[in-house]
Amino acid sequence: MKIILVHKFFYLKGGAERFFFETGRILENHGHEVAYFSTLDKQNNASQWSAYFPSAPSYRGGGVFSKIAALFKIVYSFDAKKKFKKLVEDFDPDLVHVFSINVQISPSILDVCRNSGVPVVASYNDYKHICPNYKLYHHGSICQECMGGRFYRAIVNKCCHDSAVFSIASTIEAYAHSWMDSQRKNIHTVLFASEFMANKTKEFWKDRDVNYELLRNPFDAKGSEVSEEYGDYLLYFGRLIDEKGVDILIRAMSKVPGAKLKIVGDGPQEAELRQLAESLELENIQFLGPKWGDELDHVLKLARFVVVPSIWHENFPYVINQAFAFGKAVVGSNRGGIPELVAHGENGLVYEAMDTEALARCINQLWSDPDLTVSFGRNAKEFVDREFSDRRFYSTLVQIYERVLA
Repeated sequence: MKIILVHKFFYLKGGAERFFFETGRILENHGHEVAYFSTLDKQNNASQWSAYFPSAPSYRGGGVFSKIAALFKIVYSFDAKKKFKKLVEDFDPDLVHVFSINVQISPSILDVCRNSGVPVVASYNDYKHICPNYKLYHHGSICQECMGGRFYRAIVNKCCHDSAVFSIASTIEAYAHSWMDSQRKNIHTVLFASEFMANKTKEFWKDRDVNYELLRNPFDAKGSEVSEEYGDYLLYFGRLIDEKGVDILIRAMSKVPGAKLKIVGDGPQEAELRQLAESLELENIQFLGPKWGDELDHVLKLARFVVVPSIWHENFPYVINQAFAFGKAVVGSNRGGIPELVAHGENGLVYEAMDTEALARCINQLWSDPDLTVSFGRNAKEFVDREFSDRRFYSTLVQIYERVLA
């Protein structure tokens, strides 16, 4: 089977890129021919397919006319369409699997697939298909105001990068793509990593007849060994940004003075979070900055348990599986797909998001009962080893591909 994988970034930026690259790796390891289509960037991984990559629209700088030109490319990129058509002609794929294509690539490439008779499968890892700002969240609150095609609410709320310009551009993009109806016309099957995102999409797309399938993100947990050593800290690792709820976690730590927290990561909220910890006079919190690879694994291996305090609807947080792979229990909020991974009372605890008291109780319960924490950690490792492997992911994915091709 010959497959083209399409995603707007060709370097490891976050979980969506990890999904994209891991899918390619697993397909190649099982003998499939895989071509890639993305955009040019100096951070890109090396690729034999980069000659086909278009330049992404530059909409952050320049004058009015350059911004207008960029907006047209965001809505429908003829450059991406032309280069993708050349790739399809040269590679002659059986199927195209798209990931995130909005803004940098645009749905123009889907018309190439339809005109060439190549079926398309799409993986959605964020809410861009129903929400102009990707998140169903802005300024500290969950938001569904754009439901029913009321995308103008993004301008009213200034919810895209907290910018009027970005919000207007994203609103125009959303209306244009809704009018073109690229999803329904050109995509055979839509894949979701969580039941939550699938159900939320159905709620927004009540008038659309779309094929849905569940495909959890690829993750091979068996290469991670459980450590029998435990440090004297619980752990948060990830971006330090509003929707991650780290401020809720810091406030909860003020109610559990006997527990110690290490925070790994950086982001736009870092200074604010450090100031919050100082204002609360907390001595049980340590900011470690960003850590990756073996350095992160070392900190994770020694943690007692991990907290995922997100206040937006996370789709599939890789941090949960990373924690589970090392036999760590997880305390997670009840947002998005988190409760689909964290089974309350089995491999962790789930609490009402934004409830500082509830989070503090969960932290205290695991901190004061090491035997329970270790038991949850064993269950977490068993769960992730059973449910997530290259073999299981490939089996599910190829069955989906075969149904589409049939």
